[in-house]
Amino acid sequence: MQPITRILLPTWTILFLASVLLVAQPDVEARILNYLREHVHPGQPLIVTQLYNNVFTTPEEHQELNKLYNAFFRIPLFLAQYQEKFGKPPSLREIEQQFDLHAAGAADVLLRVMEADPRVPHFLTRDPRTGEVTHVDVAAIRADPQFGQAVEHQLAGWEGKPAPEFKLKSLEGNVVDSATLRGKVVLLYVWFTGCPPCMKEAPQLVRLDQQFAGRGLVMVGANADNLLGLNYTDADRLRYARKTGIHFPIVAWTKESDDAFGKISIFPTLFLIDRQGRILHHWVGFVSGQELSAAIAQAL
Repeated sequence: MQPITRILLPTWTILFLASVLLVAQPDVEARILNYLREHVHPGQPLIVTQLYNNVFTTPEEHQELNKLYNAFFRIPLFLAQYQEKFGKPPSLREIEQQFDLHAAGAADVLLRVMEADPRVPHFLTRDPRTGEVTHVDVAAIRADPQFGQAVEHQLAGWEGKPAPEFKLKSLEGNVVDSATLRGKVVLLYVWFTGCPPCMKEAPQLVRLDQQFAGRGLVMVGANADNLLGLNYTDADRLRYARKTGIHFPIVAWTKESDDAFGKISIFPTLFLIDRQGRILHHWVGFVSGQELSAAIAQAL
């Protein structure tokens, strides 16, 4: 489909975010989403270049359009993977949290854009009263040439397969190269700033890093803010790392690595990689510290 050029994405604990992070620009996001709400009509695709060139022209508006665009093309992957993992669709609120959407009704608007566009497969059913998703047709998403390959890759699972190579730049400017980590057990943690389940996961990872680093575990926090078009800076990420007590490297997740790992659609996603570079475990969404600890201890 023609780029909804750069279209979508939660607020969680407002006081916490306000104290340590630069929150997104809800007024800009709300303004764009209100425009979409009023101008989306069934059977009529949204032409994104018109939004960029004629409607929303400031740098701040382009930033939000980029975020929305990234969300738009990841939502089908998220819905399919969530349906397969939990046996039910996510709520609208869960969609908004996964894509850093703050404006009221944001997920509903983006789903309406998908439903209206004839170039997007009809893959979901919604409650006409509440707008909540009641069914996700995973087969329709798998069959679509635009989404199918990425969905197939994620749903097939990674366990037992070689981990793709990566070279990722840290907040301090160093390069974390997977080739130099052979012989170590690596926990690769893919997350974004402000993600509620990621914020719940992080303190557990800090404790596990303290517990296992001396035994050969290397933890890598791959932050996807830039890839997702989110309005956070390195300073925000550093403040969050210091407040949370993170001492393992935080690196910028790139499009190349995201493609290699099958396009991450649920955050956080974690990969436990053994000393030979093979993926032992692949988790999507929040995972308990006990489960992670047991898996890491066995790998070591």
